[in-house]
Amino acid sequence: MDILFTPNALIALLTLTFLEIILGIDNIVFLSIVSGKLKAEDQPKARRVGLLLAMVFRIILLFGITWVLSLQDTIFSIDLGSIFEAHVTGQSLIIFGGGLFLLYKSVSEIHHKLEGEEESTSGKASNSIAQAIIQIALLNIVFSFDSILTAVGMVSMKEPAQGGFGYEGALLIMILAVVISIVIMMIFAGPVSKFVNEHPTIQILGLSFLILIGVMLLAEGSHLAHFRFGNDVEVTSIPKGYLYFSIFFSLFVEFLNLRMKKSRNAVKLRNNKIVDAKLKDDDLMN
Repeated sequence: MDILFTPNALIALLTLTFLEIILGIDNIVFLSIVSGKLKAEDQPKARRVGLLLAMVFRIILLFGITWVLSLQDTIFSIDLGSIFEAHVTGQSLIIFGGGLFLLYKSVSEIHHKLEGEEESTSGKASNSIAQAIIQIALLNIVFSFDSILTAVGMVSMKEPAQGGFGYEGALLIMILAVVISIVIMMIFAGPVSKFVNEHPTIQILGLSFLILIGVMLLAEGSHLAHFRFGNDVEVTSIPKGYLYFSIFFSLFVEFLNLRMKKSRNAVKLRNNKIVDAKLKDDDLMN
């Protein structure tokens, strides 16, 4: 506990908490879109369960950090000479599979919202909360691995005499950062979800972000598996900074659009539970 109150530990805690919140944005977007398909009374429960699962998965993985790091070992290799080569690890399989799932889910949601058939909410709401929680749990596993690997890379587990925080000190810092970030995300998850579900363009933008994150996970999984094509072409990971800069810039532009132009003929997405009052008035007048 004495290590926790040193300036270096406090800086590491604040930095890691901020990073966990940034990395959790994709989780909140996914939660907002999945929970938006539920009944209004079930949406807060789905968000709370989803974020609690995220916290539990991260803490479990932190206590099993030795096992997480052991997933870097090669499970099997593929060698096709100068055509293709790969050394698949447990981490690469989990992250690559998560990327595929995120791509499939995002593209399916965009197709359903723009071209899908209208569905009555009564026929689907009885079992959709269980399906939503399962989807959230599956993706939380992938997000948790990515988050924990980033945290381990930031907080040194070396002994204090060697400039680190020690194993117990580093573990305490990472757990506190996870808990604080999840609590902050719980506070803002409701308003963020409401804002996303009230604005169709934000929903499509959020799904587009999830496609970008899915591609990033595919690239990262391929990098961890050391995918190599030919003699010199090896797959590298996509820097997260570029990705999150594009996300924040796109959101900034969209916020400006929402403030400067309020269209009366807004696009109405399929399965959107919140109906614009102006559109209702227009329908009654016509």
